[in-house]
Amino acid sequence: MSGQAAGLLELAIGESLILDDEEWRVDLVEPQYGRVLLTSDTGTRQTVSFRMLAHHPRCRRSTVATVSGRRLQPRTEDDLTDHQRTLLQIRRGHLLEVETGYRGGDPLHPGPGEPRPEYDPDCTTVTQRRRAKVAELKALDPEHAKVLGLSQVSYRTLTRWESKRRADVTMGCADDRWTPASRGHPSITDEVRKAILAVRQETLHRSKINMRARVGLIHQYVLETYGEEAAEKIPSYGTLRVVWREWFGTGRARQRYARSALLETTGEHVIVERPGQVVALDTTVLPVMLRETVFDDPVTVYLTLAMCVYTHSLVGFRLTLVSDTSTDVAMLLRDVTMPLPMRDDWGEDMEWPYPGVPAALVAEFAGHEVAALPFFAPETVTTDHGSVYRNHHLVQAQHVLGVKVLPARVLRPTDKQAVERAFGSARSMLFEYLPGYTGVDASDRGADIEGDAVLTVAEMEHLLATWIVRIWQNRRMGEYAPCWDPVGDHSPNTLFAASMAQGGWALEIPSPSLYYQLLPRHQVIIQGKRGVKIRGLWYDGRALDPYRDEEGSGRGGRHKDRWTVHRDPRDARFAFFQDPRTHDWHELRWTGMPPAGEIPAFTDARVRELLTAAKQAGLKPRTDSELLPLLLELLAAHVKAEQWPGQLTKAQRRERAREAAQVKTAAADRPAAGTPGAAIGSRPSRPVRVDEAVDAERRSRREAAILQPPRAPRRLGDGSRRRAHALLAADEPAEADSVRDDETERGEAR
Repeated sequence: MSGQAAGLLELAIGESLILDDEEWRVDLVEPQYGRVLLTSDTGTRQTVSFRMLAHHPRCRRSTVATVSGRRLQPRTEDDLTDHQRTLLQIRRGHLLEVETGYRGGDPLHPGPGEPRPEYDPDCTTVTQRRRAKVAELKALDPEHAKVLGLSQVSYRTLTRWESKRRADVTMGCADDRWTPASRGHPSITDEVRKAILAVRQETLHRSKINMRARVGLIHQYVLETYGEEAAEKIPSYGTLRVVWREWFGTGRARQRYARSALLETTGEHVIVERPGQVVALDTTVLPVMLRETVFDDPVTVYLTLAMCVYTHSLVGFRLTLVSDTSTDVAMLLRDVTMPLPMRDDWGEDMEWPYPGVPAALVAEFAGHEVAALPFFAPETVTTDHGSVYRNHHLVQAQHVLGVKVLPARVLRPTDKQAVERAFGSARSMLFEYLPGYTGVDASDRGADIEGDAVLTVAEMEHLLATWIVRIWQNRRMGEYAPCWDPVGDHSPNTLFAASMAQGGWALEIPSPSLYYQLLPRHQVIIQGKRGVKIRGLWYDGRALDPYRDEEGSGRGGRHKDRWTVHRDPRDARFAFFQDPRTHDWHELRWTGMPPAGEIPAFTDARVRELLTAAKQAGLKPRTDSELLPLLLELLAAHVKAEQWPGQLTKAQRRERAREAAQVKTAAADRPAAGTPGAAIGSRPSRPVRVDEAVDAERRSRREAAILQPPRAPRRLGDGSRRRAHALLAADEPAEADSVRDDETERGEAR
């Protein structure tokens, strides 16, 4: 007979059985008839035989303990102390010696002197061995037996231990007094319980209060709802404090996080199993004061990181002097899909190292040597609920890149905790070592962090890129090890290499024209020779010549007969138009630009100021050329000819630095001239300074005034002569008569 069948024959009234995945309670046991009366939770009763229970394939004892009608989870060795665990091993050894004759229970690995004669399974029965064990335990020293918990072991005790051990091998012979069921708090009556729940629901939407205030609200609720008799039965402050902590936790959580924990969720979670499946984005203030250039004022910079959740690789980052915009986010996602070029001071140890795809092959496709940083097409991007991630432009960028931007759940920072933790790691591993470090908060800030700032934005960008490739991608990860090797040593680079070996990797590098496709779109009309109008400014170029006389683009739908033009908000001097016939991208210049020179780059914010100033001045220009002097005056509002740029206020210098940084970033994102798919047209190698543009514009005015001689004044009576129809024609000069005679002679000769 099997151990399961033998255990079922020793059923006791009140025990639980699992029969066909349904729980039944033993209400009556009749050994003389070999049958058992079972009752289910629904009240159904049935009588079954021991034979059926012993041979049923889906019948077992229930491991769920039941105390006072409450179902408890099964006990484990983790619920025992070290001393209790030692006593359990001693009891288990005695039981195994009774059953098998060996303390370890394995005849193939006997202990010294085993089996002993009184426990030899070949010469004794189980009953004889049990009696021998009882006699052995009674012969022990009473104090030692009491310490070991074996002072009152009888034949019936061994039988009961063995029966429980067959149902639960681990905890069958453990003493029930070691893990007593919690009796709860009898002083918590039903009225007090309802009051506690009501106060919990009320304080959850209030500002945070202490436990003394909660106890006062409980007293108030019981007194007003159930009267003074029920209020007298309210337990003490200590009991209520313990109950509150058992039911709702320590109460150290912030109020909004405690409320978010009660929000309904689907219960589903995403299992990340490959690189690029989930990329987390987040932006924070860089905890280091930087300078725009060596001699500029210290500025605050924003850091945006893109992290692959599977490999924990920092696949993209951006430093901006202003809070990131949708254009910056779109360009950051573009950086994730493109390989990072090697820099001049980077060695061979920072070059593409991943097996399976040679570095020469990747460099051939990319057009340059590639650094040791993964690049791929992301599938899902997790962000927070900032407005920059929820506008129409980023929705367009999703369709272009083929990704899905999925905002994190409300008040659920764990949805993108990987990138949140990366900011803290970068702080402790890099930023704290740099001069100009601002600290965690204002209390930990240095005496003069602006004076300590020595790094420029360009130097910080290079330092951060070097740190990511050389240190972060090779650091050992502890708690972020993959599920298939949780105890192994892994880094972001090794995880990416392992994923390449497991599931392969697609070498796909986007074309340079992706930059133009990710820019915001504008649906416009080509208006003859004036070009197209975007945000109050006119743009024109030779690329529009074949389509000026057409009635429309021929498109239908929402933007019927309109043309699509892209423009970078960070540099409003240019717009970009894709020829529908050749699919080449062309540059459209702002018509207010002088043909012989360039003007300082300006953003959309400057355009709004320009149009507002023009409106306040009562200026209504027909062309954008009339806006150029006003723009130059606006850009150089405080830069007079006799002033130096250093005399600007700090706020003005910071504003100019931010605008110049945005222009530099836009120029760096734009494909270089001559690159396949790049726009046609030359661009300045550096942004033009305001003072240079003002001088050039004034110089062109002076030259135009000098090269064109003044016109002679009109004679008196010219107007009346022009309107008179009876005036005789003036005599023609002699030269005209000679020319006419020559033409007549040629005609006669023909």
